[in-house]
Amino acid sequence: MTLLEGRIAIVTGAGRGIGRAHALELARQGAKVVVNDFGVSLAGETDAESPAEAVVSEIKALGGEAVANGADVADFGQAEAMVQQAIDTFGGLDILVNNAGFVRDRMLVNTSEEEWDAVIRVHLKGHFAPLRHAGAYWRSESKEGRTRAARVINTSSGAGLQGSIGQTTYSAAKAGIAGMTLVAAAEMGRYGVTVNAIAPVARTRMTEGAFDTSAMPEPEDNSPVVAWLASVEAGDVTGRVIEIEGGQICLEEGWTHGPRRDAGRRWETAEVGSALRELIAEGAVPEPVYGVAP
Repeated sequence: MTLLEGRIAIVTGAGRGIGRAHALELARQGAKVVVNDFGVSLAGETDAESPAEAVVSEIKALGGEAVANGADVADFGQAEAMVQQAIDTFGGLDILVNNAGFVRDRMLVNTSEEEWDAVIRVHLKGHFAPLRHAGAYWRSESKEGRTRAARVINTSSGAGLQGSIGQTTYSAAKAGIAGMTLVAAAEMGRYGVTVNAIAPVARTRMTEGAFDTSAMPEPEDNSPVVAWLASVEAGDVTGRVIEIEGGQICLEEGWTHGPRRDAGRRWETAEVGSALRELIAEGAVPEPVYGVAP
């Protein structure tokens, strides 16, 4: 029996790259998969070719079960219908892998309002909307005495955790996803749901052109971690962000309370500088933003 035998999954942005690799690995491990892909270009523009059906065919060739879905995951109604498709087609939902996204890289002062809105929408709202509707289903199931061992795997990024020059909007969205992961894990545990995030490193359409990708890992290198997090076995792991780079997995340690001073009263403005400099000297040195010259 495979790790995910009989479990039902949605993978967003699964037509290409990392999402495609996730969908195929979940299917190899026995999951029935809703393969979502809106079919857009790297910049989020309409693409005549929808790759979701091709991935469904690959899964069926492996002996698995899958259906295609073309929802815009940042559209609240379409996200709800996608969750319902999984329930209607396969009889339920156990796994949500939020992966869909695109980039419009610009330095901060060159970023347009439209570019900001588009990237924040697809990444941040595109995680929220499917999670909101899946979460409502799992809450209802739990209240009816049918608690599912539900798993959510979100997709953050090193850009969201350490920052990345030329990617202000993308970094902000991915940081928001990490924060959403922590809160969702705390809120949804009572319904049998774990919520984690990965920060994958891979050579994809999204990274090509932005970085030298010649030595970067393959998209498939990330998917075994996702498959395990999607399993019943992973029920004790939640609220975590895991960076994956080839054969290396790293548990990210985000914002934590560091050194502190308590004046016992309201601070005087003239006192703040020296106190804050002392705290900075005592605290850990932040990792540099990606792209900052050494």
